[in-house]
Amino acid sequence: MSYKDEYSECEWMDFDVLEKFMIDVLIKEGVTKEDAEIISEVLITADKRGIDSHGIGRFKPIYIDRIDAGILSPETKVDIIKETPTTAVLDGNNGMGHVISVQAMNMAIDKAESCGIAMTAVRNTTHYGIAGYYSLMATECDMIGITGTNARPSIAPTFGVENMLGTNPLTIGLPTDEDFPFVLDCATSISQRGKIEAYNRAGKKVPPGWVIDRQGKTETDTGIILKNLVAGTAALTPLGGIGEDGGGYKGYGYATVVEILSSALQDGKFMKELGGFDKDGNKIPYPLGHFFIAINPDFFMGRKIFKAIAGTICRELRDSQKMPGEDQIFTAGEKEYIAWQHRSKYGCPVPRSLQEQISELRKRFNLDYSFSWD
Repeated sequence: MSYKDEYSECEWMDFDVLEKFMIDVLIKEGVTKEDAEIISEVLITADKRGIDSHGIGRFKPIYIDRIDAGILSPETKVDIIKETPTTAVLDGNNGMGHVISVQAMNMAIDKAESCGIAMTAVRNTTHYGIAGYYSLMATECDMIGITGTNARPSIAPTFGVENMLGTNPLTIGLPTDEDFPFVLDCATSISQRGKIEAYNRAGKKVPPGWVIDRQGKTETDTGIILKNLVAGTAALTPLGGIGEDGGGYKGYGYATVVEILSSALQDGKFMKELGGFDKDGNKIPYPLGHFFIAINPDFFMGRKIFKAIAGTICRELRDSQKMPGEDQIFTAGEKEYIAWQHRSKYGCPVPRSLQEQISELRKRFNLDYSFSWD
């Protein structure tokens, strides 16, 4: 089966067209052209890297619908609350998370260029797309990039059933001497809400153990799961799964680390304060927190040495003895690189449910686009 055959029920769209479409919609929604370009680039990067859970599939429900609901500001104003040569605290004023985060990571990179290590922390920000985008910003400068964010409550603590912590990715990018960097970009839960949304669009159930209900029983129906996650009657399980036997306490611990670093440094909101509803059930903003770290290898033994050793480690891992029946070992970021090698030829796969969303936005904003499914 070819790569394209795996998406036989999808239409394929040119990335440039899809990116321009998102820009045009965002401008119609009151976002500046400059900010719209940043947001669309972050989203399209997810699709290019095969991370369908965080690309165009989230454009309408996470960003456009929230702007429409008045809980996400299309105008992004970033205030610097505190700044030193190596640190900064920013307030995003409920603006577009991608725009806020690009500014915050650029600040960390600029400071690390002259000081070696720098960190910025942001409060009152919003969903920022794939965390890996910001780590990639650092690796493109031959630096180490680390970022994390809290999110609306989804994960239950080990031995608990209540959704308390966000999916809270802890993402690390390391430059190498290969054609692609090492980028570990994943949630601290077994899966994240976006992947469940992608399964739902595809009409698939999720594997047992990803989600539990208030009785601690696993649920697999994605439609029920998405409804119950919002209602707070279902929760994602941490990395390692239910209980301690598979190491679930490890994922729970890492999720808590990200929650603290996304709130305590910047005096921001956390856990249940990020639920998105007031006491009367009205929708309110999700005042998230992020953090960004940049490390300059030149302040250690140098970029060249770091990249060579990092690349050697990755190659030796991939060349190690393989499990019977398996023909390849991957390192973090490699599958995303491979996805781009394929998608650069074919474009972005767009399932039917997403085609309907795109067509709806085109009609609403009277945009002059022609799609293959018309």
